[in-house]
Formats: sequence, C-alpha cells, structure tokens
Amino acid sequence: MDYTSTLDYLFNKLPIYQRKGAIAYKADIGNIVEATKQLNNPHNKFKSIHIAGTNGKGSVAHMLASVLQEAGYKTGLYTSPHLKDFRERIKINGKMIAEQEVMDFVWANKKLFNDLEMSFFEMTVAMAFDYFAKNQVDIAIIECGLGGRLDSTNIIDPELAIITNIGLDHTDLLGETPEKIAAEKAGIIKMNRPIIIGKEQEETKNIFVEKAKEKHATVYVAEKGNQIKTDLKGKWQIENSNTALKAIEILKAWGWNIDDENIRDGFKSVIKNTGFLGRWQVLNNKPLSICDTAHNEDGVQLIVQHIKQTPHEHLHFVFGTVSDKNSSRILRLLPKQATYYFCKAAIPRAVDATLLKEDASHFGLKGEVFPNVIDAFAEAKKRAKNKDLIFVGGSTFVVAEVL
Repeated sequence: MDYTSTLDYLFNKLPIYQRKGAIAYKADIGNIVEATKQLNNPHNKFKSIHIAGTNGKGSVAHMLASVLQEAGYKTGLYTSPHLKDFRERIKINGKMIAEQEVMDFVWANKKLFNDLEMSFFEMTVAMAFDYFAKNQVDIAIIECGLGGRLDSTNIIDPELAIITNIGLDHTDLLGETPEKIAAEKAGIIKMNRPIIIGKEQEETKNIFVEKAKEKHATVYVAEKGNQIKTDLKGKWQIENSNTALKAIEILKAWGWNIDDENIRDGFKSVIKNTGFLGRWQVLNNKPLSICDTAHNEDGVQLIVQHIKQTPHEHLHFVFGTVSDKNSSRILRLLPKQATYYFCKAAIPRAVDATLLKEDASHFGLKGEVFPNVIDAFAEAKKRAKNKDLIFVGGSTFVVAEVL
C-alpha cells in the first residue's frame, strides 16, 4: 500500500472527530490504554509536557518546542488538527514524521486498530508515542486534542502540565459552563506533578486548586510582566509566551540546560523551528490577506480586536463554521462594516453557506454565498483593492483549505 492509500484508510475507515463531530468522540481512554499496552507502552519511555486549554495551547506547545530545540534537546511535538499535511501532527525538532514511517506503523497495526475499533485520534496518539519512543526524544510536548480528563493523550505522566485558559468550546461534549469545562481540563493534573495555569480566571481557579490539592501538585500561575518578543503575531501571544516562560523557568530550576540565548532565539523562531501554521498568518500583502484558525467566542473576540487595529480601508471576510458550534455567539462579534463571503468547508460538519448567510443577516452581516472556500477566497481577492484587508477564518477547516 502506498502513502495515499494509507491516508485513505485513516480518514475513511476510522472515525475522525474533526470531520464527523461527536459521533467520533469516545468518552473513555480504554482503547488507547490497550493499544499502547500492545505497543509496549511507548509513552513511558520519554519525558513530556502536557498542555490543555480552550485557546493558546497550540501556540504554547510550539513556543516550548522551539526553545527546547534551541537548547539542543531532541524535542517531539504532538498537536492537532493538521492544516495541510497529516504529518504536521507528529514532529521531532520541527521535522514531520516521514511518509514511510506513517505507512509502516499503520499497516503493522491495522488489525489492532480494527479489533479495538479505534478512532482516528486514538490511532494518531499511539503513532506519535511509538515514534517518539523509537527515536529516543529527550522530551515531547503533547497537546490535548479535546478536553483533558478523557483525552487519549492523558495516559502520559508528564514532567509538568499546563492549562492555558478556559472558554466556551465543544460545550456539547465538555459542558455548558466554564466550571464544567475546567473540571474536564483539570483531569490532566497528575500526582506530584506541577500544574501551570496560563490565565487565572475567577470562576475556574478554585477547580484547579482543589484538584491540585487532591493530587499533591504544586500550582503555578503564569506571570504577566514578561514581554519577550516572538514571531507569532497577535497581542494574545503575550499571554501564551508568559505561560511558556513559566514552564521554561521550572525546567531550568530542575537542571535543564536552557540559557537566555536559547530562550530569546526560540521565541523569535517559532515558525522557522516548528513549522507552525494558521495563527494570524499572512497569505498575501497586496491586498493584505490574513488567515487565523480562531473558532470559538474568546478566540474570535481577540481576532476582531486585532482586525480593528490593522490599517485597512475595507474588510473582506471569508467565513465558514461547523454545525456543533454556537454560531450566534460568533456572528454577534463580527464587524458589520465588512463584505462577507459565506462558504462551506469540505467536511460533513460544516454549516451550509446559505444557512450561514441567513443566520448572519440577523446580526447585520451582509455578503454572498459561495459553493466552497476556494471560490470564496478567489472572489475576495478579485474584489479587494490594494489597501483593503482580506481575512479568512471562522473554522480551522476553512483556513486549512486556503493554505
């Protein structure tokens, strides 16, 4: 079987949450426990840092990986979802897992996946842990896929855990309130392992404190005064960099050899070192065209603020979303003085563009419907003048198709 056939198997035979939604979500970790047992428990063979949170966990993960690489450590990085290439999910020192490695792992373990009826995400986690163990990484940065307590990544015993922030996202699976979501994220707090809280929030902080007491885990809160420069754009990256810096501070105190130059160079070279995509990413300069994967209320609110602060004459907004989001919460935040290009990403979860336009009209948003993301983006580029701004977002999958 070639690589294309392997991907076809992964995407079509295994349930994938990103495409199908809640039907592919499994509310237990029994499968990954059994699968990794069959693989000789690879997750116990390397050190790790575990990251959960509603927004910012991907940025923090890539920042940490970049700094550790600069310090000379062989660094694994597991993130999700991917934007352009499945292999983005599994990297060592910024280099994606090879196609042959993916093929070998999948076909060697296909019977196991089928027997356990594993999901796409469970399989990718098992693949990542196996790959990191075989390559003897010094440390792996592991990003939760969804939630924390029942996430497949939650079988690791990390050096430390990080929870970036809490917002309303995946409420159909994690709960309708910040408190319920926080309780799920707090599930990554392990016995005698420190936990870093990236953003102290009044309604959720006691949940983390109580869980930490139960687990005899020291709680750290990211400091706000740091202003280290990073190549990741957006004011919200200040919060993320503060969180990553707190983790680095703890690692240094434990004897990890990370100097000030490693920290400075790591933060300045996150994109170069890790290949990070989709965060306030510039696609074109004339007209300025930007994409960002922010897709929940908190994330979109920050994006809208940044759009307002970006000089432009007229805003062209290529927008699509998925059906399990509360689109009203997002639409009410979007700027009314803009031309919208409503579109549907090529996944089953995506909202029909005609319905999206109708919903948007209730919030004073005006635009046209396009059959797909690429046509919408092409029309925006055709209409926009040099001093206008084109923004592409609303869904990770809309951004993925543009990239």
